[in-house]
Amino acid sequence: MKYKQLSDSGEKTFALIFERGDEVVSILTDFARREKIRAAHFTGIGAFSSAILAYFDWETKSYQDIPVPNQVEVLVLAGDIAWNENDPVVHVHTVLGCRDGSTRGGHLRHALVRPTLEVSLSQAGALERRYDPESGLALIAPELSKGAR
Repeated sequence: MKYKQLSDSGEKTFALIFERGDEVVSILTDFARREKIRAAHFTGIGAFSSAILAYFDWETKSYQDIPVPNQVEVLVLAGDIAWNENDPVVHVHTVLGCRDGSTRGGHLRHALVRPTLEVSLSQAGALERRYDPESGLALIAPELSKGAR
């Protein structure tokens, strides 16, 4: 992945350009750790050679994998970054377009880029996550974050 910082006027904005074979979630996580990005939101478009999406099943409190083994267009990629203790947590949802015009969507667990993925990421402030016993997930807790109201 290559990147360029586009602005630094209180809120940093980056253009992240993923290349063929890049794994999206792990690279975004590494980028957040390296750049010390404590809170961000992002969007993107491009294509994947394959992906694993997931659906959160409320009854079982677990994710059910949705394999997407074929080339797809990334119609929508949206997410955020917040921290859970000492680690960045990248939360990504996507809608993928298949060859026949149908779509697949869900929580992005894993994806390999082909040929590119273009992501615009804006960073400002800091957000923390906290374990939520009802869902079993680490959810954003604004009250734990600096400057919360």
